[in-house]
Amino acid sequence: MFGRGGREARRAKRAPSESTRHGAPTSVDCAVRLDGVTKSYGRGAAAVHALRGIDLAIPRGTFTAVMGPSGSGKSTFLHCAAGLDAPDRGQVLLGTDDLTTMKENELTRLRRTRLGFVFQAFNLLPSLTVEKNVLLPLRLAGQRPDRRRAAEVLAMVGLDSQGRRRPAQLSGGQQQRVAIARALVTRPDVLFADEPTGALDTTTAAEVLGLLRRAVDAGGATVVMVTHDPVAASYADRVVFLAAGSLAGELYRPTPEAIAARMVDLSRTTTRQEAAA
Repeated sequence: MFGRGGREARRAKRAPSESTRHGAPTSVDCAVRLDGVTKSYGRGAAAVHALRGIDLAIPRGTFTAVMGPSGSGKSTFLHCAAGLDAPDRGQVLLGTDDLTTMKENELTRLRRTRLGFVFQAFNLLPSLTVEKNVLLPLRLAGQRPDRRRAAEVLAMVGLDSQGRRRPAQLSGGQQQRVAIARALVTRPDVLFADEPTGALDTTTAAEVLGLLRRAVDAGGATVVMVTHDPVAASYADRVVFLAAGSLAGELYRPTPEAIAARMVDLSRTTTRQEAAA
């Protein structure tokens, strides 16, 4: 949907100031902030340390990609940042609200109203029309289904004429567009995407990534995307790298080539560390 030149222009426009890059944004400026977040699974010698004291601020209105070798903690990071899983220690802030102090019913309500989710599996309900799938978050949040809002977000993703169809009547790319429309319908504070192009061909993936990029640039959304694909990550303003549960650097104005090179270095380092352990 967007040409390479357009992505580079947007990256230049979105490049952070020196004050943002070297001094963390305030909570008011942050969509999400993780302070000292630690998460382990299991006990004793068999424990897996998925996150080791993560400190990260994600400014509002930005597109952040999260990458790392297998087992680096990417999925755990997303789950903790989105309130899907509770850290063992540390704090997760959505704006100024502390997710780590909330009860499960409060977290459920927050996820339904202030967060959007897009996954590799489209997770559409086959028995519902496209329009009703898009409206589902509003229903779950106890809000009146707004068909005009559904039409608006379907138009945003280029499916304004598909509202009465069922998911099975759409291509994979179209189904992922519906999933993006569904994620945007509540005007969420943050849209979390977990490998959103993993099941799509290259051309369709580029269209979906273009939609996420436009949601940030034109709609002011905040997107946090976990991906293994350097090309997908190059649509972001910033790529954050994880390795063995720790932050391992970041890239601004990322290119696929620079991202791929950094991933090779991380994979080699991880392999050497595992061999020495």
